Amino acid sequence: MWSYRIIAPYLFERTDIPDKTAADLTRGHVLLRFLAAGVCGSDLPAFRGVRGRLPGDDGRSAAEKDGFPIHEVAGEVIASRHPDHRPGDLVVGWASGFDGLMERVISNGDGLAPYDPALKPAQAVGLQPLACVLYACEQLPDLTGRHVAVIGQGSIGLLFSYVAKAAGARRVTGVDPVDRENVSRTFGVDDAVRATSDRWASRLTAADRADVVIEAVGHQVATLNHAISATAPGGTVFYFGVADDDAYPINMRAMLRNNLTLKSGVTLDRRRVLGDAGKFAARHPELLEAYLTHTFAVEDVQAAFDLACRPVPERVKIAIAR
Repeated sequence: MWSYRIIAPYLFERTDIPDKTAADLTRGHVLLRFLAAGVCGSDLPAFRGVRGRLPGDDGRSAAEKDGFPIHEVAGEVIASRHPDHRPGDLVVGWASGFDGLMERVISNGDGLAPYDPALKPAQAVGLQPLACVLYACEQLPDLTGRHVAVIGQGSIGLLFSYVAKAAGARRVTGVDPVDRENVSRTFGVDDAVRATSDRWASRLTAADRADVVIEAVGHQVATLNHAISATAPGGTVFYFGVADDDAYPINMRAMLRNNLTLKSGVTLDRRRVLGDAGKFAARHPELLEAYLTHTFAVEDVQAAFDLACRPVPERVKIAIAR
């Protein structure tokens, strides 16, 4: 069966590997036929050759790990050892081994859920990041009537903007150095700020500080402090961006003096929130259509990741489909 792996920074290689079969399944896992995958910002450090912490990420100049680094996947169940999945089911969710870029994928069934077959697989894969955003927003205070600011208006940040507005936020501010004005209003952004987060935060008046600030960038330490400095007294900071460093220095004085709450965390209860994402998308049928802006064939995975690394204003979500 076909598989892709990163063999050097910014370089994919297609390989043939032995077929995965039902005999390879352990309890609770399913075997999927690949239908589509989503490119996530958290995949890009691996594409650039950064060494992660997953078993098998031990190549000389890049991971050289089959199917890596895709974790957003949609597929058809071929075989199952999970009680809630049957052959023929169309499911979406997590490739639990971060190895979703192959013809057949084995994944933990607890991280998968059915999706509406009326959706194209490339659209359905957007339910996985939406599930993550919905779970994160469950950890926030009631957003009704509040000012929410989202640092980073990539594919995750725009989903946060949309969900915040749908949850009743009075004002949504989206901050990104890329000009997102042409797409931001579609995702519920009232104030599209084209600026780096440090420049934006340094110019805020007291009245412009947000009740809730979501850091949706990750991969470096600075933006968390920018979020803290942009939060109004008594407000909440949610750190969603992937942390590449073990320790993050934060302005504890600002946290203390402004009575701020800092939250973070990974997505739990995945089957439930994937179901919630499907229901949310059904109530907002325009969302997934606007979210998916670029679809590449599997053979063009290199081009998909190359595009993901470029600051293209009209790009939101990139999918790879067979």
